[in-house]
Amino acid sequence: MPTVLMTAPYMIPFLDRFKPEFAKYGLELIVPHVEERMEEEDLLKYAGQFDGAICGDDRYTARVIEACSPRLKVISKWGTGVDSIDASACSRFGIKLGRTPNAFTTPVSDTVLGYMLAFARRGPWMDAAMKRGEWQKIPGRTLSECTLGIIGIGNIGKAVTRRAKAFGMKVLGTDIIEVDHVFITETGIQITNLQSLLSESDFVSVNCDLNPTSQHLINANTLAKMKSSAILINTARGPIVDENALVAALRSGQVGGAALDVFEFEPLPKDSPLLNMDNVMLAPHNSNSSPTAWERIHWNTIKNLVEGLGMEYKG
Repeated sequence: MPTVLMTAPYMIPFLDRFKPEFAKYGLELIVPHVEERMEEEDLLKYAGQFDGAICGDDRYTARVIEACSPRLKVISKWGTGVDSIDASACSRFGIKLGRTPNAFTTPVSDTVLGYMLAFARRGPWMDAAMKRGEWQKIPGRTLSECTLGIIGIGNIGKAVTRRAKAFGMKVLGTDIIEVDHVFITETGIQITNLQSLLSESDFVSVNCDLNPTSQHLINANTLAKMKSSAILINTARGPIVDENALVAALRSGQVGGAALDVFEFEPLPKDSPLLNMDNVMLAPHNSNSSPTAWERIHWNTIKNLVEGLGMEYKG
């Protein structure tokens, strides 16, 4: 009987719903306890015990993939990003890698707009002041008075652009690959280089993949190019931002604030200075939250697993 290692933290709480589906294909499940992700050492404990995997942001390194081969046939990632999985090692050992492209475009792009509105209109800060007994009119801005810079014009970057344009914002964009000319014409986004984007934007939204070119893309040097009033928003991947450099820039007033849904180390360590900063909004890697999106991804992840095991998916 084929065995599946189930470590996707978004599926495990609802596993009773999906067990009949796995049973339909004669699949047996191994379900470890998972907090946020399985690290390399955690996965190595199960090497050779499973034929397929449904995972979250687990560290499927080359070492893990080699140890799990040749039994492992498919890794089905819950979601879009596969930066935690060594794709070249999968290819080397003949392991199929499945994912759900465009999985979280709508909830993540909504989250970016929510952060911009919060900082521009000062809602959270006025709410906190009122609850402290203060009647304090904190000055705000309209989004139409602001420029947004978007790093990474993929599906989410495009969706953020369209939302920002609906609010009348000037939008700048940058990417390492050419941006579709039809999209540029449609939205009026201005494609520029990273330095110009950082120096001109009131909000900078990180929406690129994590890859060798984007690791610590936001660092002491790039933060120094931003306006002192600018807000950095990261809903992509934590390691794109050098967290220590960001903390230093926030403390010194080099940048005006930050909204972070992702971090270099997750969960965010309890001694992180970010937890005590008034000009920072934090969330627990949750910008993908959407019942509709999750449901679609649950079933597509199962489909990718079943087909990766060489069976016909019957829906």
